[in-house]
Formats: sequence, structure tokens, C-alpha cells
Amino acid sequence: MTAPFRFPRFFVTSPQPCPYLPGRQERKVFTELSGPDATELNDALGRIGFRRSQSVAYRPSCAGCAACVSVRVIAAQFQPNATQRKLMRRHADLEVTACRPWATDEQYQLLRRYLATRHPGGGMVGMDEMDYADMVEQSPVNSVIVEYREPGTGGMPGRLIGCCLTDRQADGLSMIYSFFDTDQDVRPGLGNFIILDHIARAREATLPYVYLGYWVKGSARMAYKTRYRPIEMLGPRGWTLLDEE
Repeated sequence: MTAPFRFPRFFVTSPQPCPYLPGRQERKVFTELSGPDATELNDALGRIGFRRSQSVAYRPSCAGCAACVSVRVIAAQFQPNATQRKLMRRHADLEVTACRPWATDEQYQLLRRYLATRHPGGGMVGMDEMDYADMVEQSPVNSVIVEYREPGTGGMPGRLIGCCLTDRQADGLSMIYSFFDTDQDVRPGLGNFIILDHIARAREATLPYVYLGYWVKGSARMAYKTRYRPIEMLGPRGWTLLDEE
């Protein structure tokens, strides 16, 4: 006889300044992912717009605002455009490995450089090595960290230039957090290539979706997510195709 499923308890955070839309406040609803049902709970919550951070699943619950919209790419139907095909050819030499979620100093140093360049005023800038290790290793579900390296020489691994902490859910891959070398002169478009690689991985694994997190219409920081078509958004009527406007 199996133990009955315990319905999770949900909590709400205090309002904080919104990082995407000036002058607005954000609030999140969250629950803990733990125990033998953590994977099934994470899968179920992912389908209704929750995201994972360590052992917590959360989603926005902002008073009077619904700007944050969950989006996912339909992997099997995705057709890269000319720019995306060029990126795939440009970075075809990279060595890509899905590793167990174990933090390394090499990853952490890459993260620090990424944050200093792309998000110098963000909340993650103050992360130390232990914070990073918690982000990567405190996962109660099936997670990997995908490493992107330049070709090695002399039997040694090449330079690490990209990483993505990724969950494998029942219906797709969820890109929890990616970071990469931001030198556009050396390796342009790495962030976009990492998404393209995940779409290819999902298709190869016959997983229908790649979850890209939240898209905020009107936020320049989020505009890149709509370049991957067809893409679905979660709204009051469930998952529907995002139009082309």
C-alpha cells in the first residue's frame, strides 16, 4: 500500500520592486519540492507556469499585474531562421556535455564574469561560491548542468564558455539558468546558441517542449525569447500559440 499524496502548502512572498517593469511591485507564490513526490510535483507545477529554484517551485502572483507570462518552444515544429542557422554553424565546433549537477570553480568564475557584464546591478552579483553551489546542487529533481567548451588540445578539455542548469521534466527541458562568455567579438550569440542546442536536445529525446521561463511583453531583456517559433504562452485559456506581432 502506497502512502497518500500530500498536497503541497503554498506561501506568498512580501512585495518587492519589480526587476522588469519600473514602478511596479512583484510578489511570488511558492512551495517546497521535497520527498518522494518532488519530481512529479515539479512536473505538474511546471505545466501551470511554475519555475524551480533549488528546492522551491515558484510563480509570479502580483497584485494587479499579469505581465510575466510562461513560454515554451514546441521543439518538434521549430524551424531555425537564417540568423539561427548561421549561429548553429558558427558554434558547431563546441564540445557540449551534460554533466551531473556539481558546481566547479571554473563554472563559478564564468558566472562572475557573465554577471559583471550582463547584470552588474542584479541581485545575483553578490553570490559567493557556496551560493552558486547551492543553486546547482540543491535539486530534488532530474537536473544536469550542460557545459559548452571550445575544442581541447593535447588531450585537455577546452575553455569553458557556456553553462546551463537544466531540468528534465516529463514533457520537456526546463532551462533554469544559463550563463556564458559575453565577448561578442570572439563568440557572438552564445546565449541564443544554448537555446538552440536545448531545442535540438529535446527533439532528440522526443520531448515536446523547451521551457524558457517568463516572457514580459515590453521588456527589452525578455524580447529574445519570442525569436523561437512556434512558441506557446500560458494564459487564462491554457497554453496557446503566441502570435507573430
